[in-house]
Amino acid sequence: MSSRYLVLEDGTVLKGKGFGHDEASYGEVVFSTGMDGYQEGLTDPSFCGQILVFTYPLIGNYGIKKEYNQSDAGAQVSGVVVSEYCDVPSPMYGGEPLGNLLTESRVPGISGIDTRSLVVKIRNSGTLKGAIISDEKSISETLEQLRSRPLPSDSNLVARVSCKNATYIDSRKDLTVGILDCGVKKSIVSELSSRFNVRILPYNATSQEIEDSKIDGLLISNGPGNPAHPDLLGTSVRTVSDLSSVMPLMGICFGSQIIALAMGGGTYKMKFGHRGSNQPVKFDGRVYITSQNHGYAVDAESLNGTELIVNQVNLNDGTVEGVAHKDLPIFTTQYHPEASPGPKDTMFLFDRFGRMMEASK
Repeated sequence: MSSRYLVLEDGTVLKGKGFGHDEASYGEVVFSTGMDGYQEGLTDPSFCGQILVFTYPLIGNYGIKKEYNQSDAGAQVSGVVVSEYCDVPSPMYGGEPLGNLLTESRVPGISGIDTRSLVVKIRNSGTLKGAIISDEKSISETLEQLRSRPLPSDSNLVARVSCKNATYIDSRKDLTVGILDCGVKKSIVSELSSRFNVRILPYNATSQEIEDSKIDGLLISNGPGNPAHPDLLGTSVRTVSDLSSVMPLMGICFGSQIIALAMGGGTYKMKFGHRGSNQPVKFDGRVYITSQNHGYAVDAESLNGTELIVNQVNLNDGTVEGVAHKDLPIFTTQYHPEASPGPKDTMFLFDRFGRMMEASK
């Protein structure tokens, strides 16, 4: 493996070994604390525009199997940073090397990095813009470019990962749920299609188009970037606002923030976000361990006067993990009930949404 460099906007340069695609890449450097599930993370559209650092020291040991990808487009990250890369995975699972996925998806990886010190830096300073490059001579030029470039989230990342046309999954069920696709994971589609017929709609579908699709409720999915981006305020947020009194709504992760904005609340960018599969959430008098991937959160104080109530909180930092409407059939989770990877303690929420749709028919 050839030498490769991780360059950060604060001037830090870390040298390692390259794997995956050999091409310079730029993104926001974030970290995930999950001990497994690297494939699901790398292919999660919520990571679009980000260079993902894994805190677990060994990555690639059980390989890659395409049926576990969370996106048809392969890896969604801009780059991958690991301490130790295993390029010969265990034959027990029959998986291909992780590097194959990255090469096919044109995503560079770098190994041999002290990920512990890198994560400490991110926790102290917040997420940083970064680049993975192979040419040592271009480090100074790369640093100048990094400092002048906008954050990836300044663009409409949702438009990159959302479907372009509506699709329908006939599960021969009595109820049909719609998904407003802001970057939906395959695991969410799978869980919904095991319970309902599913209609997947582009993020910029209008409220009239959604009503005409004859669905019984709408789930607003996970996704990348800033939920308050102007392009989203004029599309997804407006549509959800229009539909809030028309049909049951459920929001997951990014979808939770979209619903909060649609009902008059606000969101903010977190210092380094929640990314991993062990986040504790207090909900209905119990603590659930949850899988999460987000860099923005709902502002609890902004919900005053919106009729939304915070009914779930993170026990690590007190951030909002879910809201529910006082009167309307609307609720959200900041975490992923379907996990992939992680615990599935809160899968019952899909069934709760089904009962809401049934009651609203």
